[in-house]
Amino acid sequence: MFHVDIPSREEFLWLSDVRADACVSIYLETSPLRDKSEASQIQLGNLIDQALQQLADINFDKRRLALLEEELYSVLEDETFWLLQANSLAILATPDHISTYRLANVLSNQVEVSERFYLKPLLRALTFPHSAYVLALSENEVRIIECFADAPAEVVSVADLPKDATSAVGMSSLRARKFDGVHEKVRLAQFTRKIDQALRPVFAGHNAPLILVSAEPLASIYRATNTLPNLVKETLFMNAEHIGVADLVTKVRPILDNLYQAQLDALKPVFESRAGERRVTQDLSDAAKAATHGAIDLLLIDIEQSVPGTIDEQGNLTLADQASALSYGVIDEIAKRALATGARVLAVRQADLPAGAALNAVLRYSL
Repeated sequence: MFHVDIPSREEFLWLSDVRADACVSIYLETSPLRDKSEASQIQLGNLIDQALQQLADINFDKRRLALLEEELYSVLEDETFWLLQANSLAILATPDHISTYRLANVLSNQVEVSERFYLKPLLRALTFPHSAYVLALSENEVRIIECFADAPAEVVSVADLPKDATSAVGMSSLRARKFDGVHEKVRLAQFTRKIDQALRPVFAGHNAPLILVSAEPLASIYRATNTLPNLVKETLFMNAEHIGVADLVTKVRPILDNLYQAQLDALKPVFESRAGERRVTQDLSDAAKAATHGAIDLLLIDIEQSVPGTIDEQGNLTLADQASALSYGVIDEIAKRALATGARVLAVRQADLPAGAALNAVLRYSL
């Protein structure tokens, strides 16, 4: 089973504010397949050893080190926890507290030890959904399918979801009868409205994209009664009654790819227009000051790049030659300060940023 628990924006900001004598950030590639959990546990054991050794090498307090070891091994040795995994696991621990997040995106194995958590990999999970839902809709069948970036798709059971059109309207046929004079399209609208009502609780807590697969006229009738803001504008027009789950997901994958790319492409004109107003920067120092003073409106950061250093309360940036107990990832800190002042922050790949840039920021006003 594919299990994901992504931190909310509020949780991310809380984690960003954590300061301790030792903050261990572990990111581990995992698998939803149970027969691979043992290999992941072995790798986690190695990463835990690395973290503990780094602290031992700087003569970290032995009692605090023992507490931290207990926290980390409580996850490593929890067999029930390992039964439900996704594509990556984030473990954020201090000697006094531990948090875990199972993520849909694939992250490379890494461990960071500092006085604060290394959180940039989590931003990718907050940036774009790594799962989507497919509504395969016809008069004779309704299926909700959850698909993932790197795991098998699953049919989702939804309470009160109609099985078909005739049972939804309580009739043996949708064709108009002389004594009631109700048109077939009216019955279909009653059917799609019930589907919409059943789906609303499913998406109450998240906004994963919903892709409609249906033939006309039912596709247009569903859109006319839909109230979900996450319904993707593009429709796959076809009758999916006899198409298997795997084949159906393959057919809708280009729609999902187009959606993600469209979101990024829509930002390009924003950067271009603001650049003419001197309200765009790729400079880390300028971005640090802007984030500190609430001047960032939109921020794109390189998910792969880490730049060690510090930023003081006034936003002054000091870079470090290498990570140390006193330094931390300044891109993380810029993102955190921007989020705290209401900025939209997206963690993207290097190819989505200007050449050589670790970030790209649109400012609310020129500095």
